[in-house]
Amino acid sequence: MANHLKFLANTFPVTLIYIGVRVRERGILTEGLSPEQTLHAQFGRRTTALSLRPFQIDTEEGRLEWRRLLLTIEHKPVLAEKHPGMLADDLSDYLLARSSGHFASLMALINRGCLRAIRTRHERLDTELMDQVNNDAAAEEDRRELTAALDTGLLTSRPQTRQRRKSA
Repeated sequence: MANHLKFLANTFPVTLIYIGVRVRERGILTEGLSPEQTLHAQFGRRTTALSLRPFQIDTEEGRLEWRRLLLTIEHKPVLAEKHPGMLADDLSDYLLARSSGHFASLMALINRGCLRAIRTRHERLDTELMDQVNNDAAAEEDRRELTAALDTGLLTSRPQTRQRRKSA
């Protein structure tokens, strides 16, 4: 794999972007026959590993970041009955619990929810509709504990100081 990727990078004037889960832990960026012989050569020297952490709501800054994300996403769905605050106000805690704060899980859930809303002519996202939408296994596994903490008030995704919605 390393040789093929090296060939592509050296032959074509392109930047290659690879996306994966736990890339470092899987040893993709290293070479060698065993962990003791690990070499950071060729592929490992030509790549930069970046990580994306899940959204955290244990601080006001984290809650504001979550809200900003939901407000940004809110503009994208094309649903006849969408309204300002549909995600950031009405579904904030719910979406956090269903996605466990992971961006990919959140976007998959919203995309699948929009598809179901259109197909069923519901034309909006709400808990009734979203409860019928499946999400990835990892998010669903984390859901129960997060939902319990949010339902009992031990956690909230809602910031104390709300950010205003941008005008469309």
